[in-house]
Formats: sequence, C-alpha cells, structure tokens
Amino acid sequence: MDTSAAAGEQCVRQVLVTNQLGLHARPASQIAREAQAFAAQIVIAGQGQSVDAKSILDILTLSAAMGSTLEIRASGTDAAQAVDRLMELFAAKFGEK
Repeated sequence: MDTSAAAGEQCVRQVLVTNQLGLHARPASQIAREAQAFAAQIVIAGQGQSVDAKSILDILTLSAAMGSTLEIRASGTDAAQAVDRLMELFAAKFGEK
C-alpha cells in the first residue's frame, strides 16, 4: 500500500519477510547500506517497535523471522525511490535461496 502526503514526500508500504533466516546480519547490512544511499529518513516498523533503516544494529533488534510483516516508512524528497529499493531487496530474498 502506498500513501503519499505531498509530491512523494512520504511513502509507506508493508512487506513480508520471505527469506528463510529472516533479518539476520547479512540482510540487515544490505538494508542499511541501501538506505544510507538516500536522503530520506527511513524507518522499519514491526514487532511493536520502529527502527532506523540506516542502522544495522537497529534492524537486528526487530528480530524479524520469516513470515513477519514489516512496514517501511520513508519521508523526504526521495522517499518513494528509497522504499522501492528496499522492497526490491525483500522481494529478492536478499539473494538467499
């Protein structure tokens, strides 16, 4: 689901963790690295908490296992692009089989 405030300034989407090992260190590293490439503020919410998507350690605190539903929220000039890129990582199961 996409929600936009003004001209793409905010973007929110839900994503399902489908890789077998969930958000362990390697996927957390990929998420943080990709998120850091964007100016937007990016938050991942789930398991009753919200964390900075640009921080590997914050992402790991989600303890998101396979089957978890998370919400990716971004705000800023490139919010939609940032969310799209993170959604691609989840869709590709972070390169895992």
